[in-house]
Amino acid sequence: MIRALIHVVGHPYGLWALFFINAFGTLYGFLWYESQLMVTPPIFLPFVPDSPTASLFFTIVLAALLLRKNLGLIEALAAVTLIKYGIWAVVMNVGAGVMGAPLSFQNYMLIASHAGMALQALLFMPYFRIKPWHLLVAMIWTVHNDIIDYVYGMHPGVHSVLMPYIDHIGYFTFWLGLTAVFTTYMLSIRTDRYQLKLPRI
Repeated sequence: MIRALIHVVGHPYGLWALFFINAFGTLYGFLWYESQLMVTPPIFLPFVPDSPTASLFFTIVLAALLLRKNLGLIEALAAVTLIKYGIWAVVMNVGAGVMGAPLSFQNYMLIASHAGMALQALLFMPYFRIKPWHLLVAMIWTVHNDIIDYVYGMHPGVHSVLMPYIDHIGYFTFWLGLTAVFTTYMLSIRTDRYQLKLPRI
């Protein structure tokens, strides 16, 4: 089943479909952050819209793959941030529900779409060509982003029922980022003998 999905997403038709889905999701994501970006100091702007930046990285990766090119550094940034923020958003929305907050259709949509983000990263690992230094840069990016979010207070909005636990959320996010780095290392760099080439039509 997993192998079949990997080959489906790597087919040119699959790449085109995911390119448009992620491009739309990226645009929607930046619009979602619009109110926060309007009051964000300019120096922090690149580090505030976490999920749409992750999908932007992946959209660039998909565009390159459609041209049968690999952008190892962008692939590393995409893999780490898709896993990290995909899982993060799922946990935050489910966590709010567990704490008693009513979950709307929008919450379930966010859960499904962000779970899809993490799944995309895992499915595309065999097509990525990530080198150790690419992953090191991605790790620095994600740790720096956490400092901006939870030391300087630029973190994404969470439901009010979760705000008393924001320090714990920051701790969780830090380790989630490192887990995403480790996962990318294990599935992309350490297992590079399983790398696949994109099929032709």
